[in-house]
Amino acid sequence: MRKMLAVFIVLLLLLIALYWFGFTTDAKGLEDRSTIKVSKPVVLLVVDSLMDEPLRAAISEGRAPALQFLMEKGLYYPEIISSYPTMSVTIDSTLLTGTYADKHRLPGLVWYDESEQRVINYGSARGEIMRLGTKKVLFDGVYQMNHDHLSEKVETIHEALHQDRLSSASINGMIYRGDVEQHLSVPRAISGLNFLPKNLEIEGPELFVLGSLSRYNSKNQMRGTAWQAFGMNDSFAIEEMKHLIVKDKMPAFSLVYMSDLDKSVHKKGRMDLKGVEKVDKEIRKLLDAYGSWEEAKDQAVWVVLGDSGQARVKDKDENALIRLASLTDHYQVDVGTKPPDADDQLVFALNERMAYIYLMDDSLAYKDVVSMVSTDDRIGWMAWREDEVNHVVSGTKRMKFQPGGDLVDEYGKSWSVDGDTTVLDLFIEDDKTVRCGDYPDALARLYGALHSHEGRYLILDAKPGFEFATEHSPTHPGGASHGSLHRDDSITPMIVTGTDQRPATNRLVDLKEWILQLTR
Repeated sequence: MRKMLAVFIVLLLLLIALYWFGFTTDAKGLEDRSTIKVSKPVVLLVVDSLMDEPLRAAISEGRAPALQFLMEKGLYYPEIISSYPTMSVTIDSTLLTGTYADKHRLPGLVWYDESEQRVINYGSARGEIMRLGTKKVLFDGVYQMNHDHLSEKVETIHEALHQDRLSSASINGMIYRGDVEQHLSVPRAISGLNFLPKNLEIEGPELFVLGSLSRYNSKNQMRGTAWQAFGMNDSFAIEEMKHLIVKDKMPAFSLVYMSDLDKSVHKKGRMDLKGVEKVDKEIRKLLDAYGSWEEAKDQAVWVVLGDSGQARVKDKDENALIRLASLTDHYQVDVGTKPPDADDQLVFALNERMAYIYLMDDSLAYKDVVSMVSTDDRIGWMAWREDEVNHVVSGTKRMKFQPGGDLVDEYGKSWSVDGDTTVLDLFIEDDKTVRCGDYPDALARLYGALHSHEGRYLILDAKPGFEFATEHSPTHPGGASHGSLHRDDSITPMIVTGTDQRPATNRLVDLKEWILQLTR
């Protein structure tokens, strides 16, 4: 019995690991390219949860020489505004498509699909994966997220470059959609149990790496073991990028996703200087691949970009976790860990410091749920859309907003706003300009989430110090977390070296067009 249990646990861990960390791919050879080669390729290093304060502190202590070099030799933007919710799949979709969630249609890491009548979860926590079904989670993350859930009406950077006959690479990026057919050969342990088809065709960029089983560097095996997350780590990703540099096979654009810092900050908190130091050591390997760091700067455009920040989460004994089930115990609730039952009135989809609550019972009014949940002062505000109007509530404060009108935000978008604007910390100046305080680009980002998918749902946003939780969701008491619209979660830095071309704004949503300009 004990042996059978051990085998089951190992198999389960393998399935979850393979979901996160890649599948064997018949990648096209590095020599087989009929595309145009640019003189100065662009390397985008997306460092999950990189933040300005710990970055500056690490540099001042001499712990980040590579990042210091790139900063001193280039341009530094301490406040790039992320997407919303501040979860990687939504953020990366915004980065690659140049749109917010109302256009690219990826609402978060966890959300409810009304057309399929089920909770979509791309891999939030082991307990939730097990209860929703490993097969569904695997297929959603590997295939459907890019091919069905990401809207076909938007174009990714990879697709745009392919149309221009320029090649691109995605290294460990979970959002990877492109125009080049790639064949994934799924291991028998997965296909034999019918968790995934034996042969799976995907559309990606010309150079596609997703963990250790879809690599180009044959010498990169030691960084892709089961104990090293099957290649979904910074060292593995950097070695794959270094391989392209050394072999002189760099495409016009390469996206390298670095995930290690995010995990570390979740556990140790915002000022994790050791995590920044480790990131720097990896980036050094890329600069060292050239004759000198100066040569690296001259031969490529380097962009180091965080995808979001993280807010501090209080300790457990400070009531850090907002347990929505206890606030809504009057209703029949599905906490997002199973297919909803016919009698479920509410469904939860938690994205750490942001949550969707779906009203499955047509007889329920938004005000009924709002009045019950609003008793918890750890929730910053709640929002919903009804009759084409967007509502935001915090305590007794009420605000409505819509696109179009006589008010203009800092990015030229017009709005009509009615009610108490302090709900979202907005300031209306005499010239009718909307200025944002604690919630950067608040109206556009919140509108994106409110119109990101079909259904009747509330958005709940936690105050700094708190995050939403169910029995099986990931939590980070004493560490840090993200998901919220608040600036702690939403502001991230960017370093640009090797070009004088500046992005039009300080918003991540506007970086796509700038990146495309850098390749032309």
